[in-house]
Amino acid sequence: MSDQFSPEISDRICKHMNDDHAEAIVIYAQAFGNIENVTSAQMLSIDAQGMNLTAQVKGETIPVRIQFDHVLANAEDAHQTLITMVKQGRTKA
Repeated sequence: MSDQFSPEISDRICKHMNDDHAEAIVIYAQAFGNIENVTSAQMLSIDAQGMNLTAQVKGETIPVRIQFDHVLANAEDAHQTLITMVKQGRTKA
């Protein structure tokens, strides 16, 4: 893991996403993880290559790994990429 994505930064991003943008994580799981019928999802970690989620589907917890379309440079790149992905994901739904 690069310095830009230390466990502390990953935890901060995940906490923010889980607390404030839970609906976006569901969109990631559905649109980029190709998982249908997601009722809720949680972001577990993020690194320069992708993010690890869990998705709730029909009472089961399913692990989901989503690769980014580029290697992230830093936390600001992660922020912008996550925003872009949620916008793209909404058009796929």
